[in-house]
Amino acid sequence: MDNLIDHIVIDVRDRMAEGAEAWRRLGFQLTPMGKHSLGSANHLAILGRDYLELLGTDVPGGTLRPDIAPYPVGLNGLVFRTGNAEALAAAQQARGVPIGPVQSFHRPADLPDGSRQDAKFRTARLDRAAAFDGRLYWCEHLTPEHVWRPEWQSHPNGALGVARILLSVRDPERQAALFRRMFGADAVSTGPDGRAILQSGKAVVEAAPHAAVAAELGAAAPDPAGRGDHMALLGLRVRSREETASALRINDVPFTEAPGLLRIPAREAMNTTLDFMA
Repeated sequence: MDNLIDHIVIDVRDRMAEGAEAWRRLGFQLTPMGKHSLGSANHLAILGRDYLELLGTDVPGGTLRPDIAPYPVGLNGLVFRTGNAEALAAAQQARGVPIGPVQSFHRPADLPDGSRQDAKFRTARLDRAAAFDGRLYWCEHLTPEHVWRPEWQSHPNGALGVARILLSVRDPERQAALFRRMFGADAVSTGPDGRAILQSGKAVVEAAPHAAVAAELGAAAPDPAGRGDHMALLGLRVRSREETASALRINDVPFTEAPGLLRIPAREAMNTTLDFMA
């Protein structure tokens, strides 16, 4: 299935050390920093079948990779999984989806046993103007064994996987139309307030009107930083809210409680509103 989430990207720009410290305080175990052949750097939080990526440069004040340079700090990348990027790109082009040429790249991965191997990828990216003001693409993992390591999948906060992505948009139907072209006419349903809902395995991607998102998130919302349609919230499944709350309290991370979730305001998570969901 090409609508399963592979990973979610949080841009940290040239604040890599600050971003890593913030997400460790949130209870994530991060991989050693990797450096892409494309010129960027990252830390990952590896979950069960997906992961989170803190992406930017490790040089304070340094030059950013051109395709990520336009975006502010915060939640900016929605990435789906594919087993064959070339075939995926051809199929999407046939559906009229504006997708660019497949790009191949790699980064050295420092593995827990002390060895170093290249993690290799191929990606197929949508044209920036096609979707929300962020990056939407597919990723093919050529060496998944260098990413999903059991030693990296245990987090003090009990995080298990991506559960929800919330987009704040002017016109949910515009986003719904794109998802239907990408994944088929039956892939998207409509919520009571007109939001578009894409089921992605155990996760859900919602595109809701700006006013609805503002009402839900309140003071916990991220700063759009000049963006129009944007990713507003990341929800993660956890083993236990009690376990997660304990990890947050140990690190003095403020959160609010609501039925079924703990919410971290965006100011505590590099401009990313974060829900931990039991």
